[in-house]
Amino acid sequence: MIIWRDPGEVAAPADGSGGRAIAIGAFDGVHLGHQAVLRVVHDLARVRQLSPTVLTFDRHPAEVVRPGSAPKLLTTLDQKLELLEATGAIDECLVLAFDEARSKEPAEDFVGELLAGVLGARLVVVGADFHFGYRRHGDVALLQRMGGELGFEVLGYGLVASPESEHAPDGGVPYSSTQARALLARGEVERAAAILGRPHEVRGRVQRGDRRGHELGFPTANVAVPERICLPADGVYSGTYVGADRVERPAAISLGRRPTFYEESALLLLEAYLVDFDGDLYGQPAHVRFRRHLRRQERFDTADELIAQMARDVQAVREDNPT
Repeated sequence: MIIWRDPGEVAAPADGSGGRAIAIGAFDGVHLGHQAVLRVVHDLARVRQLSPTVLTFDRHPAEVVRPGSAPKLLTTLDQKLELLEATGAIDECLVLAFDEARSKEPAEDFVGELLAGVLGARLVVVGADFHFGYRRHGDVALLQRMGGELGFEVLGYGLVASPESEHAPDGGVPYSSTQARALLARGEVERAAAILGRPHEVRGRVQRGDRRGHELGFPTANVAVPERICLPADGVYSGTYVGADRVERPAAISLGRRPTFYEESALLLLEAYLVDFDGDLYGQPAHVRFRRHLRRQERFDTADELIAQMARDVQAVREDNPT
């Protein structure tokens, strides 16, 4: 997938292409609903001899227009681009810097100068509730009206839902980033994975801690995750850990404030105990994947009680990952 990070870098459509079929959106999480829409864009592009393209943003637009209520992100920008490429549906991607100036851009300029001018749009696919431009003046109706004048078609998609689900009264659960975040906030990582199409993964770098885990016989990797990334609810999870060597290893994951040792702590810690691993991980990048919720965080009266529970947690992880 060709990636451009500035409109000035965008090349002409590929030889033999009559223009571009463009999917526009934040695509946070690149969940199964996103993937379904991207497959539609891919298929329509091939039939019409267009280049399947994504237009996305370097941050969630809400971080600029309403920072106080912007959602936590399911993926970093690098993760998002990796996941977009992994779909195999997209040939090109423009990552648009979304800043204060961009937020005040008239909707008509976005359409005329960027979509029709820079990208050579012939087909534009967006969510049915898509809004853009200064004060969200632009919507699907404006896109369709201007598309008729500038030579491109517009398709507005509603939320894609799973064919069956016991969790929704109409039989289908919507694939949405908002729904995935809500499930993660309740610690329901398995249900979130059913929306994402994979376990929720967060990325960070291993930093030095106070060696509490080492003292208890369970040395952990303390992973510093960017504040803007969406984490599950506090608790203990069965999951996996991928380090610099790219090997995926079973891990018992603790996310919380260690109530056994600290009655009050503002510091949220993500700690991963790698099963049957002995090595130095300090300073290395880490990918932590949450597969199953084991229990809530709790306070133990003694260190021995905590150690016994940690042993049970590790056994549960072993059972989730039979050799």
